[in-house]
Amino acid sequence: KNKQKTLLLEQFFFRPLQRERSWPDQLIRKTYEEDFFIQMMQESYELWAQLEREAGVELYRPVDYGPRERRGFLTPKGHDAKAQVPTVFLEKQELSHHIPNVTLTDGNGALIDTHAGVLYADRRVFQSSGGVIKDGEKVIDITPGVARGSMVINAGPWANTLLTHTGLQLPLKVVKINVCYWKEKIPGTYSVSQWEYDIYGLPSNEYPGLIKVSNRRDTKPDDCMYTVTPDHNFVLDSHPIYGNIIISAGFSGHGFKFDPIIGKLLSQLAMGQAPSDDL
Repeated sequence: KNKQKTLLLEQFFFRPLQRERSWPDQLIRKTYEEDFFIQMMQESYELWAQLEREAGVELYRPVDYGPRERRGFLTPKGHDAKAQVPTVFLEKQELSHHIPNVTLTDGNGALIDTHAGVLYADRRVFQSSGGVIKDGEKVIDITPGVARGSMVINAGPWANTLLTHTGLQLPLKVVKINVCYWKEKIPGTYSVSQWEYDIYGLPSNEYPGLIKVSNRRDTKPDDCMYTVTPDHNFVLDSHPIYGNIIISAGFSGHGFKFDPIIGKLLSQLAMGQAPSDDL
C-alpha cells in the first residue's frame, strides 16, 4: 500500500482458493494485562475493519470470548488502557448461571470480552494491494549486505534457522501444540451462521462438520507450532548489524490478531521510518 514492490516467499503451499480461506480461523480479543498490547489491539481492530472494507471480504465475526481462570488476566481495572476494553465481569455464581457446565474455583471469576470474535484469514487481501505471493518456495540461504531493498524475516518456528545465516540467534523456544476438532452430532449445528453457544472454541468453518474445541484425545488433531519468547512478548526489530533485515518473531501463540498493526510497523522499519508505536 506504500507503493513498494513486495514479494512474499512461503515454504509451504497454501490451501486452494476454492476453500475460500488460506489459513485456519483465529480468535481476536482486546483483553490483555499489558497496556501496550491493549493499545496495539485498539488500532488492530480498526485496521482489520479497514481491510474488510477495502477487500470486500469478511474477515471478522464477533463472538463473546470467555471464560479464563487467571486472576491477573481477569482484573478489568487498574490500568487506564483497560477502559478501552468492553467487558463484562462475572463472579463464580453468575458464571455458573450463565454457563451451567462450567464451574470456577473459589476466588476466581470470568471476564467476557464483548468485542471478541473470530478472524478469517484471506491471502487475497495481500494480493489485492499489489503484493506477489510465491508459495512452495523455501528460503535456504541469506547473504547479508548484498541485497537491495529490505528483507523481513517472519518465519515462525524457522526464525532462528534463517537468522543463523545472518550471525544472529534469538531466545526462541518452539512448542508443539495440539489443535483438536470435534465432530458435530447434527451437521450445521455449530456453523458460523448458527454460532450462538457459550463455548470456548471456534465454529465448524475450517473443516466442514468439525468444531475447534478442547484438547481431548477423541478428536481430530492438527499440529500447531508456537514460537515462544521468555516473556511471551514479540520480537519486532531491525538486525543489529544489517539494518535492512527486519525481524518479526516470537509471537508465542497470540500474534495473528495483531497482524495489521504488525504489518504496519514492519513496513515502517523496512522503509527506514520511525515506527509509529514505541517498540
